[in-house]
Amino acid sequence: MVHTNKKGFTLIELLVVIAIIGILSSLAVVSLNNARAKARDAKRVSDIRQVQTALELFLGDRNGYPAGNDLVLGAGAGATLSEDNGFSATVGGTAYMGRVPANPAPGGTDYKYTSYTSSAATSICSAVPCAWYKIEFEIEDQTGGLPEGAHAADPSGIN
Repeated sequence: MVHTNKKGFTLIELLVVIAIIGILSSLAVVSLNNARAKARDAKRVSDIRQVQTALELFLGDRNGYPAGNDLVLGAGAGATLSEDNGFSATVGGTAYMGRVPANPAPGGTDYKYTSYTSSAATSICSAVPCAWYKIEFEIEDQTGGLPEGAHAADPSGIN
């Protein structure tokens, strides 16, 4: 009687290993997507703080904030922030931000800047110097004490 020893895996063993690898890879993808959303949210909060710092520098030089109504930051007329042009497509005078950040995609909404004549935020300001501003933005998940959803930043901070 001749016995042959076949070395290898059975079909069942291979299917079990493939199923385990599939489950582990799907868990990794889900974790990676959550990490990406948190990274985008952290960038959004950082972007808004950078814009606020540039606006405070503008305030120091011009005794007010730049004029704007529902201005989309990071694109077109909201691409730069400078002393002579405020938010504009081109820099004029001292540049506070040569490139204003835009909302990282996907998720969230465009950063929108509006200036007001007072802290009551009821009357839109159309000429420098403006006394108050609001930047609207949205985050995808809870980040740094901010809950998911729409938020606004003004001279008093991010709320």
